[in-house]
Amino acid sequence: MATPDEGRNDMSQPSHIRLLPWTGPEGKRAHLITDGSPTMLSLLADRVEGQQIETATVIVELARPMVGEEVKLTADELRWIASRLIESLTDVLHIAESRGQRIPDYEEEGE
Repeated sequence: MATPDEGRNDMSQPSHIRLLPWTGPEGKRAHLITDGSPTMLSLLADRVEGQQIETATVIVELARPMVGEEVKLTADELRWIASRLIESLTDVLHIAESRGQRIPDYEEEGE
């Protein structure tokens, strides 16, 4: 005979909390809580992070020639590239934070 708790997640099992690369409807950080196995949402988050990294790479390559001493950009052009760099850096920092949270802590000697 099955108990009422059978089939439910055991709360003593460690859960994995992942910071997602997008915000919720109120602009707050979004998290995914899983048992550590890949889910459709976690795989989507992986793809979004990959796209954000690719976009940041493109933006950096576009920005490099724009900051040379011989290049004369208008204030609007400088604001545009600075805004794109800030957006990309923000995305990449968010990814680094998310991935850093998923790296297990080092074990102390003797544990």
